[in-house]
Amino acid sequence: MKRVVTQLLAPAELGTPMIHVPSGVPIELDLRLEAVMEGVLVSGTVSTPLEGECSRCLDSFEDETTVEIRELFYYQDRAFDDPDDDSLQVVGDHLDLEPALRDALVLGLPLSPCCRPDCAGLCADCGARLDELGPDHTHAQVDPRWAALPSLIENKEKD
Repeated sequence: MKRVVTQLLAPAELGTPMIHVPSGVPIELDLRLEAVMEGVLVSGTVSTPLEGECSRCLDSFEDETTVEIRELFYYQDRAFDDPDDDSLQVVGDHLDLEPALRDALVLGLPLSPCCRPDCAGLCADCGARLDELGPDHTHAQVDPRWAALPSLIENKEKD
């Protein structure tokens, strides 16, 4: 077993449209490499900063994430012969960690990121942030069946 603690710079487009790892920021790796019969088992944690847009209030925010990774890199003589197989392989003495890191990080990101757990979001009627509005913020709700009534009253008064 060999322990590797290192940093690498984040590649471009690592994330989703709502939340992503900024390009070029350091990604912290704390990995264990273990030789097994089929290849090299890579396990450990990956930590990185995040930038995103809150799915409730649409404000930008920054966060950090730590995800676990556990991937088996097959020796070339033990790899599958199927050309459609996307298993990871040991090439010489090197491992290409980017596909495994990309999968672990992107799958670990929230589908609906929030700037904070208690974010109230936006008002459905006026679009203002509910956190900035008072508790008495309301909008007059008119039943659509009665919506034409005020115009009929105005027309009658003009006659």
